[in-house]
Amino acid sequence: MRHIISLLMENEAGALSRVAGLFSARGYNIESLTVAPTNDATLSRMTIVTRGDDQIIEQIIKQLNKLIDVVKVQDIQDAPHIERELMLIKLQATGEQRDEVFRLAEIFRGQILDVTDTSYVVQITGPGARLDAFIDAVGSIPVIEMARTGALGLSRGSCGMSV
Repeated sequence: MRHIISLLMENEAGALSRVAGLFSARGYNIESLTVAPTNDATLSRMTIVTRGDDQIIEQIIKQLNKLIDVVKVQDIQDAPHIERELMLIKLQATGEQRDEVFRLAEIFRGQILDVTDTSYVVQITGPGARLDAFIDAVGSIPVIEMARTGALGLSRGSCGMSV
């Protein structure tokens, strides 16, 4: 089962490698990982997407809590949450493809960020399934290049993850 683990950690050199090392040392896979500073400059928020049964996820959370740099860990998959990804995709756009790319960007509420004679760069945000659906809808239009952030998530409601 897919899980989104969110953690607050000290914004220190080497903290990211210690978390990633914990996963690799135990043979756990990280599907996506995002990390950035929070509104508190001394803390970073890391979001890890991984797969495993409840026992494996519980073990991962226990191991993360043992790391000195980690302040707080939460599996947000267990509660109502908001999840988003960002994708930048460069598509070949010549002739009739230009109209099709423009139409698809509108349908998926994307933004065209760059236009050249031969390509469009489109930004799409939303749940991962929406990004996957956009890629499927593009069909035969050649994808020149693509980058995705991986999932970010916050729990819903007034409760937040803080120290």
